[in-house]
Amino acid sequence: MKLPPLASLHFFDVAARCGSFVKAAQELHVTHSAISRQIRLLETYLGIELFERRNRGIFLTAEGRQLFNTTTNMFTQLSETVVDLKTKTESNVVSLSCEPTIAMKWLIPRLTGFYQQYPHITVHLIAAGGAIDFTKTGVDLALRRNDFKWDENIYTREVCSENMGLVQPPENKHTDNINKAILLTSASRANAWETWEKRTGMLLSKNKKITYEHFYLCIQAALAGQGIALASFLMVADEIQSKQLMAPKGFIEDGSAYYLLAAKTPKPKSAVSILMEWLMERMNETLNSITK
Repeated sequence: MKLPPLASLHFFDVAARCGSFVKAAQELHVTHSAISRQIRLLETYLGIELFERRNRGIFLTAEGRQLFNTTTNMFTQLSETVVDLKTKTESNVVSLSCEPTIAMKWLIPRLTGFYQQYPHITVHLIAAGGAIDFTKTGVDLALRRNDFKWDENIYTREVCSENMGLVQPPENKHTDNINKAILLTSASRANAWETWEKRTGMLLSKNKKITYEHFYLCIQAALAGQGIALASFLMVADEIQSKQLMAPKGFIEDGSAYYLLAAKTPKPKSAVSILMEWLMERMNETLNSITK
């Protein structure tokens, strides 16, 4: 037997629950006449009256109560199923905020491996750095250095120390006479060279400097032979491995560290938790490979 239209059953269910066509119309954001029309269509289809209409009120008939007992359970189950399916779909999408150069030079090339291992999870990557407002951005997870003060109520997990190194193409021996070398600096971490000098004892304040907005521009300039770039191990790991760049002085800790931040503690085995564990493993693998 062919079932009645779902819309008519839905309108009936709401009207029966509200006990009023007017209230049902308000809840469904339709006109009173639209409710009446759908109820009439359903009654005509079934060949029975579902409501008694008297004294400007509506009252379920015995048949109406029987149908309402079925529709209320049906739409409750349908609503719960839709919510469950929608939640499952959304929970497998993780929005990750990450500093642009690390996202470009380190993370994106490795996400292929992540998707092969976890094909049911999608990473929505947002290139950003510094302080983050999880409420405004809707971000699930953020990879940050501890170079700013964050809210003590957020979830934090330390990943690894930051390690910086001087990088240049193997054919350009700028570090042979580093006091005359051009230093490539990033405006996004303006004190990087100063920190390097303090931790190594090198005096480079008189060197000529060329400033770029982001580290990935500094790295590209170093590849083009414009000077020496100071970069995080994460930003140049692939170029070091492919021998496009070399780090003649190695990499040293700069006193900061990388952390994963979240608005609340991730649920075990959730997509956020899986991504966190994967990031920690891959970042420490990279650190060990480049500083050994």
